[in-house]
Amino acid sequence: MGYRILCCPEGTGPSREYLPPGHVTGLANGQRYGSEFWGGFCVHRDPWGQLKWMPVDMTGIVNLDYMLVPATAQVIPQYRPPVPQVRSSDTGARAQTPPTSTSMGPVGQQVLDRLKRNVDPTVLSEREVAIRKRATKQYEKAQNRLKNLVDDNSTLPVTISLVNIDGARNTRTGFLRKVLQETFAKSREPGFTLEDALRELNRVCRTFYKFGIFHPPRLYIDLAGRENGKTKLKAGISLKELSRFTLQTGTGMGNTEGSGYLSLTYRNMFGGAESLNGYASTGTRTRSAYEVNFQAPINANPDLILEASGYASTRSHQYYSSHEEVLRGGKVGVKWGEHETGYTGVWRQITGLAEGASRLVRDDAGDSVKSSLWHTFTRDRRDSHLLPTRGWMVKSESEVAGWRGLGGDVAFWKNEMETQVAAPLGTSGISVSAGLRGGLLYPLSMGVGDNRKPPQPSRINDRFQLGGPTDVRGFKECGLGPRYGNDSVGGDVYMAGGANIYFPLPKVGPEKPLRLQAFVNSGRLVGLQGLTEDDGNVNSRVAGALREFGKGVPSVAAGIGLVYAHPMARFELNFCLPLVKRSGERGRKGLQFGIGINFR
Repeated sequence: MGYRILCCPEGTGPSREYLPPGHVTGLANGQRYGSEFWGGFCVHRDPWGQLKWMPVDMTGIVNLDYMLVPATAQVIPQYRPPVPQVRSSDTGARAQTPPTSTSMGPVGQQVLDRLKRNVDPTVLSEREVAIRKRATKQYEKAQNRLKNLVDDNSTLPVTISLVNIDGARNTRTGFLRKVLQETFAKSREPGFTLEDALRELNRVCRTFYKFGIFHPPRLYIDLAGRENGKTKLKAGISLKELSRFTLQTGTGMGNTEGSGYLSLTYRNMFGGAESLNGYASTGTRTRSAYEVNFQAPINANPDLILEASGYASTRSHQYYSSHEEVLRGGKVGVKWGEHETGYTGVWRQITGLAEGASRLVRDDAGDSVKSSLWHTFTRDRRDSHLLPTRGWMVKSESEVAGWRGLGGDVAFWKNEMETQVAAPLGTSGISVSAGLRGGLLYPLSMGVGDNRKPPQPSRINDRFQLGGPTDVRGFKECGLGPRYGNDSVGGDVYMAGGANIYFPLPKVGPEKPLRLQAFVNSGRLVGLQGLTEDDGNVNSRVAGALREFGKGVPSVAAGIGLVYAHPMARFELNFCLPLVKRSGERGRKGLQFGIGINFR
């Protein structure tokens, strides 16, 4: 029987996937031996040819990168032993079946009958642990021998002569060829080795998976003869497409808001990994939201995505500023790596004013149009964005609206920067995190030539807001910064930061996403004082706002609480105590509950 190399993509080793029988081979005392793995038990063949089998729990076994399997073996995800298909060329070969009580013979049946008798649970548990340890050690030894075997041939000159793709029924052939184009080009370069081939073919599998239209691919490699002093390889990539249509309904929780939603996705729309998404939701604050989004990879590159969307929403801001906001607009953008940039055009309406709305809110009521270019950069090296215990993150968001020929009736440059770092304290499960962020809204002149207008004061729906259970704890939502009457009207410059220390709970352990936290955080939000429609001296107003930061200390709060990082959102229940609070700002002393996906 011939053998071939089975390459398992990252995260799809035997600890997560079912493997039908396959030989992990090596050489010892001049004899071939190995282990055959089935779901639920392991068949081990020792160097003397004796066949032994025992139960084995695959959980905890190290994921493998490569495995030598019979040329006739297949890998499928079902958790039941299949009968491998045998090629006609493999004369004399026959399908293997796992040992059962009917195929063991009298001696094996007697052994099973004895095992079924009552046994001390403690003794049985100890035996199972010992069996698992021995099976794990044998498996790891076999994988090490296989790794050494591959390493010994890693410098073998090879070329990839053929890649056969199976299962991509709804995907264009031209799209698949573009994905493989770079691989074939590299394989023709001088010095291309077996190690390079394995690395390149695994990269292709990862590329297919990143498109979001396939299940994890399977890769098979076989020999195809020799040519010009190089070993020819032929590869097979087995793909299984995800369902083209997905309809989802449910409830969601964002930052301090609950919602119900309906989502429809159409994958691989034109056979090139395009997707069309429709989304509708209603919530406690967002009365209605609709969005249609189209995404497509550029030049068959999953890391270069073209995106276009249209949206409409109606959201209530009565809880902090006596008005509602209606949005109707669209955007188009490009994502590549850690960057995203694009254009947004949106019609906005401040409406639904409360009876006690302040003068500044009433002044901004009505329609406005924003036409802007934007760019976002995010580099995130944290182990979790909901409850990080190690790593760091840097994020920058910039937007230019209404400048020169962009149009619209608002003009400004808006920038926000944020950084966070987290680190464990030893191995006790205790960790610390700290973050700092800031933002500036700088008014710009609108139009060109005779139509040029001086910089205008910012509008309430463009300014920053600060404070709340997911932002600066110990203060009510949007409770920091300038206020007029009962309304928070936002500011043009802000800075905020905080530090947390997380403790694992007794009898829960550090591996659970439940922590006791102690925190201190602070923030300051100010507006550009004195800027009028006829005043073009923006620099002096910005300098004045920055000087305002130096007057006294920022607002500060501290507290303790519980944190639970659910995969869907982060939940916090804190006891907060405002330590420094400026006149007019709204603190929150006592219990404060927060739900969200972006905690700062």
